[in-house]
Amino acid sequence: MRTHESEEMYLETILLLKEKHSSVHAIDIAGELGYAKSSVSRAVGLLLQRGYITINEADEISLTESGLAKAADIYERHRVITSLLMRMGADRPLAEDNACRIEHVISAEMFELMKKYVKDDR
Repeated sequence: MRTHESEEMYLETILLLKEKHSSVHAIDIAGELGYAKSSVSRAVGLLLQRGYITINEADEISLTESGLAKAADIYERHRVITSLLMRMGADRPLAEDNACRIEHVISAEMFELMKKYVKDDR
């Protein structure tokens, strides 16, 4: 895992997989992202070292409290930015694709403005 962006992508993917399934394994992440299992295994090892996940004896991956907080934050950014882009006229696939890019580089200040705009516009 080379970047902060990748770390966030993995955490968000684990969060979303956990919402769909009772357990998450590295192979599930690989399938969801379309990555080689070896790449996912390396990333999972780094997330484990950083204290964002735990892995039990059945190789099930769970988010720690700090991992869950970080994953929830990035997923909130994803949802808000997707919503804003769709309100601007983008279809869902275009909005989702671009939200994935924007959510990793946007400043906290700009995100708060977007969040307020989306909330106030309801």
